[in-house]
Amino acid sequence: MQDYMYETNIDKFPVAMAYVPWQKFDKMYDDLEKAYRIGTIFPELDKPFTGRRCV
Repeated sequence: MQDYMYETNIDKFPVAMAYVPWQKFDKMYDDLEKAYRIGTIFPELDKPFTGRRCV
């Protein structure tokens, strides 16, 4: 496959389509200070990084 320069040949790249499923969040943290430390108010999104994979 030929390499393309992004700046000069943008019209040669195919258009992409993304699929993002709808998410339904049922719960929220009551303790907003804890949510702030975690980085989300939704427990479903609390996926701590363990160095290899989420738990």
